[in-house]
Amino acid sequence: MPVRTRRQRYSDSTKRALVDVAEQLFTTHGYSATSLDAIVAGADVTKGALYHHFSGKQAVFEAAFERVESRASSGIARATEGHDDPWEKAQAGLRAFLEAVQEPAYRQVVISDGPSVLGHERFREQEERSTYAIVDEIVRSALGTDAYDLDDAMLDTFTRIFFGAMSAAGGAVAVSQDPAAAAARVELAIGTIMAGLRQLLDSGATSRR
Repeated sequence: MPVRTRRQRYSDSTKRALVDVAEQLFTTHGYSATSLDAIVAGADVTKGALYHHFSGKQAVFEAAFERVESRASSGIARATEGHDDPWEKAQAGLRAFLEAVQEPAYRQVVISDGPSVLGHERFREQEERSTYAIVDEIVRSALGTDAYDLDDAMLDTFTRIFFGAMSAAGGAVAVSQDPAAAAARVELAIGTIMAGLRQLLDSGATSRR
């Protein structure tokens, strides 16, 4: 590994400080009420230092957005580890996702401000890059067995359906007056759908034997 110079380390720490402060301010005040002056003041750097790393306020927001999404994705991935039963793995992933969307940073930065600041298409690209792969892995783990005999096209369809349902449900939880109660309802609803799907698929697999 190449040795990083003192200048490079300072540059990296400056960028981290800017994103740290930006995430806090965007979470507390929202995008519109957060200024670049407040971000550089909180990070104790000059505006020139900010522009060295970012083209402007939206670019800083996108960095904070990516960090919040990455943190949520990592939490979901950790929650799914260690489950031999793919259906239990799916349930653990769903529960971790519902916990993530209740976090203040996720509620404000991703759900409230994300679509309007990034635009719908860019927002979906970011979301799919962070969580879609995990949903696809879970779906293929649960449904991609020889017993169910589902081809790639059908597995992709199931992934799209579950990803869409989770995104919509996550948004509803994030903006709810009682996120914990809303999350419990979503977990019950999607859990019921998953249980019914498992029973249906198992029945079909049994009938073919």
